[in-house]
Amino acid sequence: MTAYDYPIMGFFWSMMIFFLWFIWLMLLFRIFGDIFRSADLGGVAKTLWIIFVICLPFLGVFVYVIARGNAMTQRQVEASQAQQAQFDSYVRETAGSSSTADEVAKLSTLQQTGVITDAEFATAKARLLA
Repeated sequence: MTAYDYPIMGFFWSMMIFFLWFIWLMLLFRIFGDIFRSADLGGVAKTLWIIFVICLPFLGVFVYVIARGNAMTQRQVEASQAQQAQFDSYVRETAGSSSTADEVAKLSTLQQTGVITDAEFATAKARLLA
């Protein structure tokens, strides 16, 4: 094959079409995921959106993004925030565990400052050491 048979602009055009197709395919899967994840749509509405997106793929995807794009973004942000909160909780739980001696020292400080009484200190200390 020579450069005359397949010019460089033809190559770039082919690559552009491939990448646009790939982007559209990713958007299509994201929309299907959003349709199934959406709590504000009932079963009939979900079915109609799926039929619309399958029967008229390009138009269905574009209409879905225009009609429900903001809600789609909001659901993604909420899912990301929930996932981050779970991760933060896991990290705090795993890395933030202090030793019994640290807890007794904190209790001692609270007793010395008068925040807790001697009886409360003894009860909490016994619970920690048990």
